[in-house]
Amino acid sequence: MKVLHIIPSISPKLGGPTQVVLNLVRALRAEGINVEIATTNDDDGLLLDVPLSECVEYQGLPVWFFPRAARIKAFLPSSAFTQWLWQNIKNYDILDNHYLFSYLPTCAAVFAQWQQVPYTVRIMGQLTPWALAQSKFKKQVYSYLIEGRNLNHAAAIHCTSVGEMEDAIKFGVKPPKIVLPLGVNPPTLISNAKSKLRHQYNITTEVPIVLFLSRLHYKKRPELLIQTLGELAKQQQKFHLLIAGSGEDNYIQSLENMAASVNIKNQTSFVGFVSGYDKDLLLQGSDLFVLPTYSENFGIALAEAMVSGLPIITTPGVQIAPEIAEAKAGIIVEGEIESLKYAIADLVNHPQIREEMGKNGRMLALESYSWQTVAKQLASAYQDILNQKYPL
Repeated sequence: MKVLHIIPSISPKLGGPTQVVLNLVRALRAEGINVEIATTNDDDGLLLDVPLSECVEYQGLPVWFFPRAARIKAFLPSSAFTQWLWQNIKNYDILDNHYLFSYLPTCAAVFAQWQQVPYTVRIMGQLTPWALAQSKFKKQVYSYLIEGRNLNHAAAIHCTSVGEMEDAIKFGVKPPKIVLPLGVNPPTLISNAKSKLRHQYNITTEVPIVLFLSRLHYKKRPELLIQTLGELAKQQQKFHLLIAGSGEDNYIQSLENMAASVNIKNQTSFVGFVSGYDKDLLLQGSDLFVLPTYSENFGIALAEAMVSGLPIITTPGVQIAPEIAEAKAGIIVEGEIESLKYAIADLVNHPQIREEMGKNGRMLALESYSWQTVAKQLASAYQDILNQKYPL
């Protein structure tokens, strides 16, 4: 079996989606599936320094990079990819398309229909009410002309949660839905992570560390967290906020200005993009993880926090929020200052509750979000598709 995963970009700056495709393909290859990735050289506005239009080894995986012709948000057209896929699509038994409303997966779905190659679609949270409300008219037109047909001619739709499956059904998507969570890799344990992190940022032992680690984008609502902590600071609440992630310079500057305006500049550190050891140190050295996002189809950052033993505070917009709540791994609050303020204060002032939630979250992540388990089930689904158990 030979499978091609298609995604607009695997820039490290894009966080979750990039980690998902790389880890998933790595796990599938460990299961004996011959999997490659096709993508562009986009680097979140810049360009990756990689060989183009040939299969290269990237982070130990076979990847085809194609030059993007333009950058229209996440659309990323590529004429080189178009020509290559038309000529080579029959070399693959299945295409696995990541994302909607973007050129590469759209092109792949159309070509797959024309050349009768089965394909799956990973909708990546793009059918949530919040996501569909962004550029609403453009998405309605695109869905009517192209995306609706592409979805309904897929062999199967990969949903990462029951909530995402319900969103697909509401959108009118007819093919079978495969509900499989994403995975998370257990971190390399760092001895004395808490003391090392505090030393690095000059934070004393009695000050709890609040971590926000995600792409810096208004969807994730770091503004709400900053405003909420500003209210807590008025009540003399001790904390130090670490904000980790990349984003547009103007947006990051606005967040820094906001932290100053609510008088928590001296209690806030903007860490920037992190990976590897630096990321593990943040996750293992902090005291709680807060992501007051509008919408997440899964929330890989939350799973990474849980497997690192961090208690979670997040919103119902996260589609694994019911699992987090049921496992008592965190607190789910509405996205407004008062409820978020009380939740943060509760965990900041009760280290025993933080410890219990952290243990529960780690157990949930290890048991439910294993890349090996996900890969085995997805490989089985691929085989079912090839055996035509799923209609084309």
